Amino acid sequence: MIVRSSVDTQLGSQQRVEYQVCQPLNIFDSPKLTTLATQAWPSRYLQVYIHDQTNPTSLDAFPACLCEDNYPGWIDPQVLTSLEPVLHPYQSPCLRQDQIELRLPQVIAFSHEAMAQPNRYLWGGTLGPDFDCSGLVQRAFAEQGIWLPRDAYQQEAFCQPLGSLDQDIESFLALLQPGDLIFFGPMDKANHVALYLGEGLYIHSSGKDQGRNGIGIDRLTALGDEVSSTYYNQIRGAGRVVSSFSSCS
Repeated sequence: MIVRSSVDTQLGSQQRVEYQVCQPLNIFDSPKLTTLATQAWPSRYLQVYIHDQTNPTSLDAFPACLCEDNYPGWIDPQVLTSLEPVLHPYQSPCLRQDQIELRLPQVIAFSHEAMAQPNRYLWGGTLGPDFDCSGLVQRAFAEQGIWLPRDAYQQEAFCQPLGSLDQDIESFLALLQPGDLIFFGPMDKANHVALYLGEGLYIHSSGKDQGRNGIGIDRLTALGDEVSSTYYNQIRGAGRVVSSFSSCS
């Protein structure tokens, strides 16, 4: 998992330049550029920290940060030629809760359309057709102009808390509305997220080890198949998206 300070402490006096992404872009979790951290689709904004020298593409990697979710990583210098410098810096959207609620049917529709395509689970995936869990959720909301943080634990902290399974399942389900997020994982930190569809069903991109290796629909019950029951036993709680993420410049 990337920690923002791990990038910031290495910036020194590098110049920060803001670009707009023009083609799908992979962003990595270290200067080695071996492990995918996240991806950026065209039209996203990216701040790149560039050394003051005449040939920046000779470097091994550049630290960068996606503007919409403040997510850091590293990029291959060769992709600089596919980035377009911006005339006006990124500005975070301002959305009211009622505006977000009106867009939730389209958020859910995006997740169904993504599931209808052949796909597999991809750690760091946000481009599609291959997503990770939080990448699918982030992209589904972003397509409707609603920005969420990138990772599951960040999304959990960002949402309005709704409840947990400290209560019985019927009481928990009564709190949920389609478009809410359900969070899974150990006590200390959420490591999985799903989008609630209603009637006890949720859609998510799950991995190979305890999931479906791609996007699927499961049920909030201990009595379902192996995947549903496994995730049921890991439920941390649920949250509601009531605002759009505002990144720091």
